Amino acid sequence: GEGGAGRTGPGTCFRLFTEGAYNAEMLTATVPEIQRTNLSNVVLLLKSLNVENLLEFAFMDPPPQDNIINSMFQLWILGALDNTGALTQLGRKMVEFPLDPPLAKMLLVGHAQKCSAEMLTIVSMLSVPPVFFRPQDRKDEAEAAHEKFFVPESDHLTLLHVYNQWRSNGCRAEWCARHFLHAKTLKKAREVRSQMVDIMQQQGLSVTSCGADWDVIRKGICSAYFHHAARLKGIGEYLNCRSGMPCNLHPTSALYGLG
Repeated sequence: GEGGAGRTGPGTCFRLFTEGAYNAEMLTATVPEIQRTNLSNVVLLLKSLNVENLLEFAFMDPPPQDNIINSMFQLWILGALDNTGALTQLGRKMVEFPLDPPLAKMLLVGHAQKCSAEMLTIVSMLSVPPVFFRPQDRKDEAEAAHEKFFVPESDHLTLLHVYNQWRSNGCRAEWCARHFLHAKTLKKAREVRSQMVDIMQQQGLSVTSCGADWDVIRKGICSAYFHHAARLKGIGEYLNCRSGMPCNLHPTSALYGLG
């Protein structure tokens, strides 16, 4: 088998799948990841290395050109690239963070709007697995406990609220268990957050809190995720403003059931 750091050792590896799946669904070789994922991070990095023409860059496994163009478009609307496709000042700062470009933009806008302390927490909570824990045999109990954390109309602010409450309760595992929260996930979020704080300090960006005025945080989130904006069509049904694609709220969302 192979370890996470490329350590190999003798042994046998068993992969289980049905004969039908093997014959009908599986490709001879896995499609390289670069050809099937969002390339915004790769594009941002190459631009920071002064690669002018990305479409002619010698990738080992060239991704489809549409993927590169879509990623460049996403970076352009985020303000990381200018009209000529060159990196902007904002884009240069975004490269420094090991985050998806919208999350990096959120952090930098948070700094400009003097709510970077809160934005750091939200970005960290979005970078770890879901924090809410729902055991099958105690689902209703768990949902009742989770609802106490809900901030009306915002899942992002709900995550901020969960983290703040965890901190003010001494980061205790016992408190997490009582509220059906994953203690490990919250600890991981704290690690990610301190890493981001270090990067911000290296860039000379101060960490400031907006206190109780959470509306500025909402503005910061919108500046990075405006392409996810949707308008209400019917009860619990939304349409994406840009693509017109129908969207539904996830049952675990703080907005679910608000009408």
